[in-house]
Amino acid sequence: MSFLARTMRTAAPRFIPRVAAIPSTSARGFSVSLRLREEQQPTSLDVLRDEEEMLRDAVRRFAEDVVAPKVREMDEKENMNPEIIKGLFEQGLMGIEVPSEFGGAESSFTSAIIAIEELAKIDPSVSVMCDVHNTLVCTIFNKYATEEQKKKYLPQLTSGKIGSFCLSEPASGSDAFALQTRAKKTDDGWVINGSKMWITNSNEAEIFLVFATVDPSLGYKGITCFVVEKEQGVQIAKKEEKLGIRASSTCTLSFDDVKIPLDQVIGEVGKGYKIAIEILNEGRVGIAAQMIGLAAGAFNKSVPYTYERKQFGKPVGTFQAMQVQFAEVATEIEAARLLTYNAARRKEEGKSFTKEAAMAKWYSSQVAQRASGAAIEWAGGVGFTRETGIEKYWRDSKIGAIYEGTSNIQLQTIAKFIEKEHNKQ
Repeated sequence: MSFLARTMRTAAPRFIPRVAAIPSTSARGFSVSLRLREEQQPTSLDVLRDEEEMLRDAVRRFAEDVVAPKVREMDEKENMNPEIIKGLFEQGLMGIEVPSEFGGAESSFTSAIIAIEELAKIDPSVSVMCDVHNTLVCTIFNKYATEEQKKKYLPQLTSGKIGSFCLSEPASGSDAFALQTRAKKTDDGWVINGSKMWITNSNEAEIFLVFATVDPSLGYKGITCFVVEKEQGVQIAKKEEKLGIRASSTCTLSFDDVKIPLDQVIGEVGKGYKIAIEILNEGRVGIAAQMIGLAAGAFNKSVPYTYERKQFGKPVGTFQAMQVQFAEVATEIEAARLLTYNAARRKEEGKSFTKEAAMAKWYSSQVAQRASGAAIEWAGGVGFTRETGIEKYWRDSKIGAIYEGTSNIQLQTIAKFIEKEHNKQ
């Protein structure tokens, strides 16, 4: 049993009595009296449950002890070390929300966000592998798969097989539902033809969630989600050479007369668009977590160096101009973290979180770019070299404004909510 699974079984949630206000019979109209009510007290956004705190400590140790020594080599070779993948599974980090009966930790969505954040402080490439596998792939199985599909695939996804989410195509990026991959029904199954582009985890994955249309004339109502196993004919047409997150595989996939059984439809035929829309909201919170972890990682690597390097007889970090920059970036990272945690908690509470997810992703990606860029400058010439690893954070940060919904798409989403709230005509 993984450390995370053991932790989820032994840790108890923290409950705090709440002091609630009730009307008073006093003559003063606005006066209130207080009475004690035994229910959970509202807390600050960064207050975590006991098991979430334990998870953060465990992931931090794993990232620092196991991932950190391999980061530079993986980046330069543009390949994920198999021992890292093995470690993610052994630590229970590849089925965080999956029920224990299927080998998962049965923990909270916020726990997944915490793990993604902590991994990103050391290597955003490892973080996004964990992110996509948890917030997109495993969540789709959790929410939309049949019991038979869950029994078949979730134990594989929690024990050793990587999952991949296949939506984007050469002609459908931000316009995700313009996809052209076709699925034709036959007497004994489905035949899939088409290609997918920019697919994360695809080089290592063995289980693919593929979105295809069963009838182009139906528009988005023809889009359906299928589970396809690698051995059923998924082909890697091209592995991309990228600016950042190089150890994370991003590939173009080909599906040439790929035959799958009838029971490999996830959800209902024609409901794939609904699955994609709902699941990408969760994925965007995951990307926000990756970006705040990245920003914190760059900050934590660069700032200590400024107190070691001296100019004009004193540490450069003690100069007022530097201190002002530290304060600004630290505040931005904290603000991004609170936006992200708020979106995660709203999701757990069953509240709408589409706007909050968009805000978190957009702002966190902006902060990641600013923080990592500033971190290079704070370290001076050393920060520009690959030896320190600081410049890698900046390279990795650019993708945050692009994948799982570009910054413009996030801003458009936020603006629609603003218009709905304020436009009364």
